[in-house]
Amino acid sequence: MKLILYSLNSHNSHNSLNSFNDFADNMKIAILALQGAFAEHEQMFRQLGAETTLIRNLDDFNSTFKKPPSLPLSISPDGESFSRQEASPRGGLEGVEGAGLAIPGGESTAMMRIMKDEGLFEPLRQAILDGLPVLGTCAGLIMLDRNHLGVMDITARRNAYGRQLGSFNTEEDVKGIGRVPMTFIRAPYIEEADPEVEILARVDGKAVAARQGNMLVTAFHPELTQDTRIHRLFLSMVTTAAPDFVRKVRKE
Repeated sequence: MKLILYSLNSHNSHNSLNSFNDFADNMKIAILALQGAFAEHEQMFRQLGAETTLIRNLDDFNSTFKKPPSLPLSISPDGESFSRQEASPRGGLEGVEGAGLAIPGGESTAMMRIMKDEGLFEPLRQAILDGLPVLGTCAGLIMLDRNHLGVMDITARRNAYGRQLGSFNTEEDVKGIGRVPMTFIRAPYIEEADPEVEILARVDGKAVAARQGNMLVTAFHPELTQDTRIHRLFLSMVTTAAPDFVRKVRKE
């Protein structure tokens, strides 16, 4: 835990980043790649040493988060012996100690429609309810709220800052991290939150970052800055919440 806290509070430290790369080496982060800044999230997680994969459809989801079927038997020509065919390395969650999901910004209505068209809505929702750690940024925050995927006890207000103030940059304190640069692009904020939700940051009195169990959300875009601490905070959550989820997948 000391390593995690040191990394989160030392975003300019080269040694800290090297240590965190070792810490994140056995993590796989899936990124919902329907639209939005998924490439920037991918780059950020890879910078921190995590393996990444993109989720565009149900096949991508199943190959990442479902236990693969038993491998077919390979029988020798003489019929005297048989063995399992060799699996591809790092398939699914094989060899992975922690797994997580990132839902990037974009247009939440379009993303919800695509998720349903691709058959992703229920599998993603159930995986999160089963304990899969998830990071939702901007539209990702909206998608996790009680009116969309319905997994987090919050209500988001869309386009909360209006069109004239739809895009802006600021810097505010995030609980447990310190002052963080924040990029808002037609951003939401958290209008309502149940007591179980921990508010991590506010801008002008409005909640813009929060955590509940295995879920972390921000109304801003941490992937569009050079500051990696929000992603490192999420990876520290993955080490705590994900092992149970990974074990469950392997047993199914």
